[in-house]
Amino acid sequence: MKILLINGANLNMLGIREPEKYGAKSLKEIEEMVVSKGKELGADIDAWQSNIEGEIVEKIQKALGKYDGIIINAGGYTHTSVVIRDAISAVKIPTIEVHMTNIHAREEFRHISLLSGVSKAIVAGFGEYSYILALEGLVKHITDIHLQ
Repeated sequence: MKILLINGANLNMLGIREPEKYGAKSLKEIEEMVVSKGKELGADIDAWQSNIEGEIVEKIQKALGKYDGIIINAGGYTHTSVVIRDAISAVKIPTIEVHMTNIHAREEFRHISLLSGVSKAIVAGFGEYSYILALEGLVKHITDIHLQ
């Protein structure tokens, strides 16, 4: 099973940016944690990050036929990007939307996700552990699909 982990804008600043909200771990440390958990679950994880919306769209499009699932933390693009939403919808790969913070307990503009309507599920508010919960849920979903 192959899973693509996509991190969007500003997530390369984890560990530096607002550690009181996002914690002290770097993106690299979080990716390593997800890759390690993926091995335990029998999933091969490819982690990737970009600050550029169009690159994220291209990465999603190129995932077609290569990945069984996608985990995405699009950062601020969650609330603004119709094109990322359209890419997720187009490839029809089961996708889990991830947020380290509870977006509904933050600024009002963060309450709206353009991605949630095309995602299988959303995991939010558990810090770095949000990624692990998303991975566990996605692996279960993919496994259940293959068992049917």
